[in-house]
Amino acid sequence: MKRKKKRVLPGFGLSLGFTSLYLSLLVLIPLSMVFIQTSQLGWGEFIDIVTSERVLHSYKISFGTAIAAAAINAVFGLIVAWVLVRYTFPGKRILDALIDLPFALPTAVAGITLTTLYSTNGWIGQFFEPFNIQIAFSPLGITLALTFIGLPFIVRMVQPVLQDIENEVEEAAESLGASPFQIFRKVIFPQILPALLSGFSLAFARGLGEYGSVVFIAGNMPMKTEIAPLMIMTKLEQFDYTGATAIAVVMLIISFLCLILINLIQMWSRKHELAEE
Repeated sequence: MKRKKKRVLPGFGLSLGFTSLYLSLLVLIPLSMVFIQTSQLGWGEFIDIVTSERVLHSYKISFGTAIAAAAINAVFGLIVAWVLVRYTFPGKRILDALIDLPFALPTAVAGITLTTLYSTNGWIGQFFEPFNIQIAFSPLGITLALTFIGLPFIVRMVQPVLQDIENEVEEAAESLGASPFQIFRKVIFPQILPALLSGFSLAFARGLGEYGSVVFIAGNMPMKTEIAPLMIMTKLEQFDYTGATAIAVVMLIISFLCLILINLIQMWSRKHELAEE
């Protein structure tokens, strides 16, 4: 007679019930309230709110800068992770610890600091002023702020995957005549691609909803640097709760669709990698 295997944690039913309750209280119920609040609007009124010229421009700024920042981090975050994993140098541990600084730093502090540095009379911004390049109070400044807060997502997702890649695999490819670029493209990159896409999606999602670090450096100029989260806050300050939730619903749906697309790409990359093996 087989002995029943003892489980460290409670049984499936209790664990599933606790998980469902926890997710419902923290995720499902709050999100459902957004849709319930928006349902008070008529369809025509909802369309008028979410397609007004000012709101549409805020979508464009939010999604454009979030995608641009995530793409920049995908490139340079990969380089940073590569350096931290493959090289040994003085101050490596300090640099590795600094990667997590955007996680610990209050977003308002980050926004004020970046604005001070990159304004036209700031320490860094003053060097771009003669070339008529304005960083602060422009979409470029918003992208910079989102790049700052999104970098750790890429580095921390890619770093452990690079650490797990054995050097013997690269040495075998080199012994077969592969060039360094071919080794990276054929051997290393397929293994880190799912982690890179995961980091990209996390950085994009964080940037899309970021408010504290952006609101200072953006300048919040209508039709120029207003972001969608700021439009939501403006509606709330005007006690227009249904208008705020209408914009939030659009942001939520588009973000959800983007994350589904990225997850599908991740699944495809994993299947492609397994097929090659």
